[in-house]
Amino acid sequence: EEGRRIYDNLQKSLVFLLPTNGAQSLVILVAVLFGLALPLDPVQILWINMVTAITLSLALAYEPAEPDLMRRPPRDPRASILNREFLVRIGYVSILIAGATMAVFYLARSWGWPTDEAQTMAVTMLALGQAAYLFNARSLRESSIRADMITGNPAVWVAIGIMLALQLVFVYAPFMNNWFGSAPLPVEGWALPLGLSVVVFLLVEAGKAGFRRVVPA
Repeated sequence: EEGRRIYDNLQKSLVFLLPTNGAQSLVILVAVLFGLALPLDPVQILWINMVTAITLSLALAYEPAEPDLMRRPPRDPRASILNREFLVRIGYVSILIAGATMAVFYLARSWGWPTDEAQTMAVTMLALGQAAYLFNARSLRESSIRADMITGNPAVWVAIGIMLALQLVFVYAPFMNNWFGSAPLPVEGWALPLGLSVVVFLLVEAGKAGFRRVVPA
């Protein structure tokens, strides 16, 4: 059982880390290909990688065993650690988070927000989007909309709390504004990233539900 739990958590970590890094790459790639203003500066990408690496990515190591763990048939030892479902999800989530990040930046610019504030909103969208997706990644196939997602792994809440504290420093501390080109956001500057983070979570859950219907466990 412990071996299966560890293998599960390794899969969850990969399914979480690859699309969150993929989203950052897509944001820059699309902006460069189409000659658009960059939603993120390189130093801001460094920040989001650093802050998620020391917080969110560690929480999945403490994830308890899923309820159906010992009812599953033995896995094929020759099978890839990332099957077709997970590869599709990695691509799907990368596009979702990247699209939400770009939407936040370009909408903010179209509303007349300065570039530094729009980029700060985009970085915040990446941080909150990854936090939302962390809950999706806690269950590989089953729905993450269930009670044990709230109480099952306290490390998740600790990680998200630390990440939010660091993000607040990124947004509001003057020395961070100087180092990373960020800018203080008014309260309404958080509304769009928060709302789109919930949308990301729900769309990923819808994708998981659809795959369960197409390919039953």
